[in-house]
Amino acid sequence: MASSLPMKSIDRQDLYTDLESRIQYLHSFLDFSSNDIEALISGAKYIKALVPAIVNIVYRKLLQYDITARAFTTNSTSSSPSSDETTATTDNESLSEDSPQILRRKLFLRAYLNKLCSDPSKMEFWEYLDKVGMMHVGLGRKHPLHVEYIHLGMCLGFIQDILSEAILSHPRLHMHRKIALVKALNKVIWIQNDLMAKWHVREANEFGLLTADRVIEKEGYLHGKRVLDDNEPQDAVAGDTVPVQAGRSECPFSSSLPILSRPHGTSSKSDQTKEEEGMQKPAERESTGLACA
Repeated sequence: MASSLPMKSIDRQDLYTDLESRIQYLHSFLDFSSNDIEALISGAKYIKALVPAIVNIVYRKLLQYDITARAFTTNSTSSSPSSDETTATTDNESLSEDSPQILRRKLFLRAYLNKLCSDPSKMEFWEYLDKVGMMHVGLGRKHPLHVEYIHLGMCLGFIQDILSEAILSHPRLHMHRKIALVKALNKVIWIQNDLMAKWHVREANEFGLLTADRVIEKEGYLHGKRVLDDNEPQDAVAGDTVPVQAGRSECPFSSSLPILSRPHGTSSKSDQTKEEEGMQKPAERESTGLACA
């Protein structure tokens, strides 16, 4: 039976030259709606409670492999600091979770995860995710950072797994809220995955994705404004700067989705307080999975 819905027309060039068009297409295909936005905003407090533990788990994982640890000493997963491989290996092995460069990068991951708890109905939210992708291909930093896509994709999958298990194992959060929050987070993470891939995958080169007219701002800033957490030390973003080029002006998110009023039958304020008190933080990850305290 033929579909009763009219076929939507998607301009291929717009997908590669206009971020808003790309985001709208992703939203449409993934059925990212006002229900997802409501789930993310109402569930933000639960995610924020998990952020410190998630950051430690992620960096512990990254330091288990020389190829991902290499990025913290060479700013690249594809090269060593010099032809001296012994020096590179020694530098990697000397890294720990308390090393200065690791502590600094933890600040950015913490700020990134907190940003995921902001308002996804605003275009700035998705512009920030796009900039995260850009920052890993050597743009926007005085000292370019090059992290190959395979590692970025795996890290996103790892974060998704941690979040999903922590939310689904919540002892008092109602199942319908667990499902809604996990579904919404999964969509956001997969859109982030696409925006990572966009900067790495060499396709549609005829449209000039990485052209000189793009605005390249310093790390931690968007449209000239600081977008990292207010508790972020100022010197954490002050060192990596590049000249800001003139480019296209900010486009409004014309298709912003309204936040729906609370559906009938959802938790009351007192119920939500009980749910929040019951939120479990992810503990040390064993080889078999995530153990909850």
